Amino acid sequence: MRVRSTLPIFLFLAVTSVYAQDLRIDVLDFYGLRKVSETQIRKALGVREGDRMPPSKGDAESKVDQIAGVVESHLEAVCCDNGQTILYVGIEERGAPHFELREPPEGDVTLPDEIVSTYNRFLEAAQAASRRGSTDEDLTHGHPLMADGAARAIQEMFPALVDQNLAQVRAVLRSSEDEAQRAMAAYILVYASRKSDMVNDLQTALKDADAGVRNNAARSLVALSVLAKLDPSSGITISPTWFIEMLNSLSWSDRNRALGALQTLTDSRDPLVLDQLRTRALDALIDMARWKTLSHALPAVILLGRVAGMPEPEIQAAWTRGDRETVITAAKKKAK
Repeated sequence: MRVRSTLPIFLFLAVTSVYAQDLRIDVLDFYGLRKVSETQIRKALGVREGDRMPPSKGDAESKVDQIAGVVESHLEAVCCDNGQTILYVGIEERGAPHFELREPPEGDVTLPDEIVSTYNRFLEAAQAASRRGSTDEDLTHGHPLMADGAARAIQEMFPALVDQNLAQVRAVLRSSEDEAQRAMAAYILVYASRKSDMVNDLQTALKDADAGVRNNAARSLVALSVLAKLDPSSGITISPTWFIEMLNSLSWSDRNRALGALQTLTDSRDPLVLDQLRTRALDALIDMARWKTLSHALPAVILLGRVAGMPEPEIQAAWTRGDRETVITAAKKKAK
């Protein structure tokens, strides 16, 4: 069995999660709206499909935050799905579930120079591979290995480097004040030989104050979950709870990565996990299942179908005929 992803997370952020004033909005989409209306949000933003991005992300968010009932907002532009740029507007209303992040650490610990230089060489090789369209990677070893030979050769250096400096890498992830260093640590820690020992560090990093750290940690945990599924004797146990809570994040990137992880973690349809999805993230899943961009909505529809107890062929059939509402209605009924 070969499990692939199509883009390393650090490249995913660089390529798709963007905010540039010269981009035009092809799709404007929302999540978190319960009592506040989409019309109110659109009026506060002052933009619509076809317009350029708001000139200041911060100013636009401040305007939305002034709407009665809004605790906080988050704008995130995602490029490109079929050449389209999507502007996602996330809203946290008063009383809504809140995804709590850790305070940024203040330690001065850093990674060894050899790890930093090797990681930077890997970034260059991976970015070159991405430009050539070679973005597949194999996760079956419990860590990413790219199909591109040059990038993979550098990745294959990480296990020895991490094992030789394991305590330092773990300390950086938990304690370094430098978010770039923490993001590197979150990416490479999963290459350690004793992978089951790394789970707690990476799950803690899912609540890091920096989005890049959270995304790399989530990416690493997905790789570990693949190995855990293939090799139950590995001793790896990933708690879905962390990812379920992440579905309520204001960040689109957090939500998107959590959806991907939970597809793997709910393959067995553990009733306790599905019940937790119903009680903690049903509204969030419904929001995401209705997103206008189909590739972004599909994972949420699959999760809702599993929550509803629908067989996989039935979920796929509903998706194929464009009937997302049947799956949503079934999940709501199950929740009642």
